[in-house]
Amino acid sequence: MATDVVMPQMGESIAEGTIVRWIKKIGDPIDKDEPLFEISTDKVDAEIPSPGAGVLLEITVKEGETVPVNSVVARIGAKGESTGAAAPAAPTGHTASAPATTAVAGPDGASTVAPAIADPPAARPSGGGAPAAPTGPVTLDDLRRTRSSPLVRNIAKEHGIDITTLSGTGISGRVTKKDITTFIESGGAHLRQGSGGQAAPHGSAARAPVAPPPAFQPGENVRLEKMGIMRKKIADHMVMSIHTSPHVYSAYEVDFGRIDELRRKRKAEYEAVGTKLTYTGFIAKATVDTIRQFPFSNASIDGETIVYKRDINLGIAVALDSGLLVPVIRNADEKNLLGLSKAIQDLAHRARTKQLKPEEVQGGTFTITNPGIFGALFGLPIISQPQVAILGVGSVDKRVVVVDDMIAIRPMCYLTLGYDHRLIDGADAGRFLLALKERLQNFDESWL
Repeated sequence: MATDVVMPQMGESIAEGTIVRWIKKIGDPIDKDEPLFEISTDKVDAEIPSPGAGVLLEITVKEGETVPVNSVVARIGAKGESTGAAAPAAPTGHTASAPATTAVAGPDGASTVAPAIADPPAARPSGGGAPAAPTGPVTLDDLRRTRSSPLVRNIAKEHGIDITTLSGTGISGRVTKKDITTFIESGGAHLRQGSGGQAAPHGSAARAPVAPPPAFQPGENVRLEKMGIMRKKIADHMVMSIHTSPHVYSAYEVDFGRIDELRRKRKAEYEAVGTKLTYTGFIAKATVDTIRQFPFSNASIDGETIVYKRDINLGIAVALDSGLLVPVIRNADEKNLLGLSKAIQDLAHRARTKQLKPEEVQGGTFTITNPGIFGALFGLPIISQPQVAILGVGSVDKRVVVVDDMIAIRPMCYLTLGYDHRLIDGADAGRFLLALKERLQNFDESWL
């Protein structure tokens, strides 16, 4: 009997997944737990193993298609076996038969999967009159939870948008990050459900956006390539972050002489226990100690409320061929330099081999990104929402500097702090970077 292969639920907050690549083709033999296909979700990319052994009989979801979790994406069985009638994929919109799923706010601010509240026929009349009251105890909060994630609701709140009047492109009409940013950019010309299905104006200030110039002209010598799934998600998140936070940057130059000395001295000792002693490890250790000193750097903004995070969950950006992932070291302030070094190496390796779990790329409270490994003197990174700060690390280069009124050659590095000016002022950022600089330039060997 054929075995159904379903879109897995890669974490509580995952409601859907996209097939990036089929590793096996129809007719190929496959063993149990052998990689079968690759998926991309809102949180992580991963290779999915086969639930059984046999032959890949049928593929029901093509590469590039997005379907809800638990949808049948393929079938495995004996060679020549009939797959029977194809089961329909789980619906991506409202349905009257089976309850759909949607994202619901959880206690940690992430979204979880829960049954969507379907609108009964009487709630959506065909005429232009007011909708009839839905049956059952459906409240405004229920509608908001079923139509968006906490992050989307925060964006809507900041822009004075009633999210219950929008119809999104996500599962069960859920308003996604892309939906809300597109709505804001268009001045309310999209998604708004008004009387008779007409677009309703978004306040008195609503106006049509200025169209950007065309990316290329007819006849121009260009090559067109569709954006990959990860690149599209990164693009959406970056646009959303810029629309959410007023970004400001401060930069400090740091002498890495002490760090370089300790690294050379203890490098072999760390390699003996199976890890590398890198500049990133030193920076991570000094950063988490500085975050503890300045709680404003480890916070989020919820409307007019500042949410200070007690746990320091440090994100370390990892560059991949297809984009960027930010695995998270949870409770990073509880680890010494050896523990941080091991965690950084492990997460980076599993990010590059698509072995990360969804929970390992969410819940970050502060991020470090290192464009310096590619030779950049410094970077001006965009904040990862809903965080309020991000540290950019430049290349470590020998430069001529003045030390005690004498010319010296020292390994120097520029550190930049990108911060949300709604919460952090320049003076606060300066105090943070100065404390971080002093920790790095006077790194105590006992911290190792």
